Amino acid sequence: MTNSQIQVNHLVKTYQVPVREGGLRAALRSFARRQYDTVEAVRDVSFSIEPGEIVGFIGPNGAGKTTTLKMLAGLLHPTSGEVRVADHVPWERRPEFLRTISMVLGNKSQLIWDIPALDTYRVLGEIYHLTSTAYQQQLDELVELLDMRELLTKPVRNLSLGERMKCELVAGLLHRPQVIFLDEPTLGLDISMQGRLRRFVLDYNQRHGATVILTSHYMADVVALCPRVMLIHHGRLLYDGGLADLAARLAPFKLIRVGLSNGHTDFSPPSGVEILQHEDDHLELRVARAAAPAIMAQLLNTLPVIDLVVEDPPIEAVIDQIYQEGAAVLKTAEPPTGASEEGAL
Repeated sequence: MTNSQIQVNHLVKTYQVPVREGGLRAALRSFARRQYDTVEAVRDVSFSIEPGEIVGFIGPNGAGKTTTLKMLAGLLHPTSGEVRVADHVPWERRPEFLRTISMVLGNKSQLIWDIPALDTYRVLGEIYHLTSTAYQQQLDELVELLDMRELLTKPVRNLSLGERMKCELVAGLLHRPQVIFLDEPTLGLDISMQGRLRRFVLDYNQRHGATVILTSHYMADVVALCPRVMLIHHGRLLYDGGLADLAARLAPFKLIRVGLSNGHTDFSPPSGVEILQHEDDHLELRVARAAAPAIMAQLLNTLPVIDLVVEDPPIEAVIDQIYQEGAAVLKTAEPPTGASEEGAL
């Protein structure tokens, strides 16, 4: 038995995908001898996750995120490699393992469309062998956290997307799992509902110490919930470490926005400072992280500053840089001062 809640060693998943050219002749030829391409969906992925961690699992479309989660949940068998989740082999699908995990997919529903969600919850309570007391306690807690009491008796087909997502989370967490796989849980939701679901996930994690793996194309989800991220690209794990460390490594500069008194135009940038925008009452600079404090002091001492804001570059830009350039950009980027090089794999 290991201390890690999730342990993955050299995980590989390949598919044999039939291919053929278009046209009747190619279709007839494929009956006699079908050709296949080998697709490597996951390539030699290894990581471990401790109990109670919330980890962001990010990557572009087709990177291997959902395939990996399905293997961790036991829905797919790997081609090779070892996986232990809560000290179980997932694809053995033992009942005690299934009571430990939950997988919530933002683009798929486990609720029955034509009946109220409450009826589905009663069925799930029986499937998971919950006592009447445990079922009611856990349902009441989740309903309170999500503020959704009025949704329980409405047919699912009459609910909005955000309301259905609330109901999906209750269905996935009713048996109080200790390992949760969230695949695009805020997909298609408005900004307000996204924020509410993020707060719910964080609250649930803090109350019950659940281990959470989150995939999302909304970086706001990852920034709000995940101190640690794993970045997968073309099936390979490129990075495993702190989100802030990744940003510091790939974008070792700060953005300084300065509001100036009206009509001021004189400004000579110090060495190493790049002017991104210069208007009569506005100045935007890009400076090295280490030089930012000195540059700010110089600006305050030499210019009629009425407002000054210092920001990191948008995390979306940092992640997109990796998506576009892959592992090469991580190998060439310098680690941030004081950081180890263990983040890049």
